[in-house]
Parts: sequence; structure tokens; C-alpha cells
Amino acid sequence: MISLKRRYMYDKIMKCFFAVNTVLVLIPLAIIITYVVVQGIGAINIDFFTQELGSPSRAMTGRPTGLMHTIIGTFVIDIMALVIAMPFGLGAGIMLSEYPDHKMNPTLRIMTDTLNSMPAVLKGLLAWALVVRPMGGFSGLAGGVALAFVMLPILARSTESALMNIPWSLREAGLAVGLPRWRVVMSVIIPASKTGLVTGLLIAFARAVGEAAPLLFTSFGNNYMPNRWTGWIFGPVDSLPQRLYSLAISPYKQWHQLGWAAGIVLLAMVILSFIIARLATREKKY
Repeated sequence: MISLKRRYMYDKIMKCFFAVNTVLVLIPLAIIITYVVVQGIGAINIDFFTQELGSPSRAMTGRPTGLMHTIIGTFVIDIMALVIAMPFGLGAGIMLSEYPDHKMNPTLRIMTDTLNSMPAVLKGLLAWALVVRPMGGFSGLAGGVALAFVMLPILARSTESALMNIPWSLREAGLAVGLPRWRVVMSVIIPASKTGLVTGLLIAFARAVGEAAPLLFTSFGNNYMPNRWTGWIFGPVDSLPQRLYSLAISPYKQWHQLGWAAGIVLLAMVILSFIIARLATREKKY
């Protein structure tokens, strides 16, 4: 039998082991963030948030350039993707978790697994076939559909996991007082799993925010602001991950620094979304 003193010693060893592993994981992340910030912080100014990129001659002649249209386009495409993917992803997760014996579930599971394992570039091609070809041109809507394909399987699986963590006794209590099954799900299970659902939503959002490949065939990119608000939806729209790539391979030094600055904004968007989620799902203390 292990003595109490030895148990405390094992406990301390395991704490040290976990702490060392945590630091080892965080060090590369800290190096990447520091490098991106150091390289791009010089391009963060008023012009960056208020000017459009424009033609290459603009950079060559030293005129102010920025990524205002890219930042707005990123928000437009990602919000459209979230609006499209959320009902289907949450619905699929609820179906898999709450109605496990339904005859649609095996097909649904295969479809979500296939979509999840499919390369992002193929999701872009799928959106191109479904939206770009019928509409006859690249658009922010097509980009939103492509990113919705990225979000959908993540949302479905995270929703299923979040709901499965809720004890079955809660469902039985709801059914015992005469509530129909759908009402138990909507009024008891979903509120109880709010934290898990929001976390899954943000993981899907963060994954889609960083995707560039699906947007190459769909939203395409644009160096200028659209002339009308409908241009954000039905015309070519720029986005941060796609623009970051094109700036990185450009021959202009000023554009390289803009690319690093775009990386800072992208990181800030992901970190900010996680902070907002934590605050929104934090339990109130009375």
C-alpha cells in the first residue's frame, strides 16, 4: 500500500509534469505571436484602418494604403458563414445527440465526417459549383457558403458533445412533468449546455476565420471598396487570410509589412472572440 507521503510526492511530480508540458505548448505560440507583432506593428496606424489597398502604383509612389475593405470584408463573410452554418450545425448536433435512434443519423454522421475530413480547398470548389457558377461571378455570399462548409461539421460534432455531457436525469425530469421531447431539448438541455455550445461556435468561427483556400474560388478578393453595400454580398470581397497570402508574395516591401499587420488583426479577432465568449458564458455569482 502506498504511504500518504509518497502519494503527495507523486502528486507534486504530476503537477510539475503538467506545468512543463503546458509551458512547452505555450512557448511556440508565444514566439509566433511575438514575431508577427514585431514584424507588423509598424504598419498599424490610422491609414491601415481607414484606407483601401488600391493599385500597386499606390504603394510604389508612397501614398497611404490600408486594409479597411479587407477587415470589413472579413467580418461580412464570416458573419454570413456563421448565419448559414449555425442552424444546420446545431440542428445536426441535436439530432445526433437527442434522437440517437433516428434512421437519418447514420447518413448524417457519414456526411459530417466526410465534410470534416475534406480539404478546405475542395469545400471552396463545392461552393464555387453551387454559388459562383449559377450567379456568374465571385461574391461575398459564395465565400460565406464556402466557410459555412468549414464550420458545419465542427458545429455539429461540438454540439453533439456538449449535449451528451448533460445528465440524462434532466431529460427524464422534463418528460416526467409532461413536456414533449422537443420542449425538453429547447427549454432544459440547450440552456444547460450553453457554455459548451458557445465554445463550439467559437472554435468553428476561429477555424473559418483563418481559412484562405476556400475563398480563392469564391470571394476571390478585391483591392477596393465596393461602390454599393450590395457589393459586399454579390461582388468580389477581400478577406484577411486571403489578402495576407497575396501580400506576402507581392514584390513590394510596404505590402509585406501590411501582410504582417493583417496577421496581427487576424490574431486579435480570434483572441477577442474567445474573451467575449468567456465573459458571455461566465457564471454569475450572487
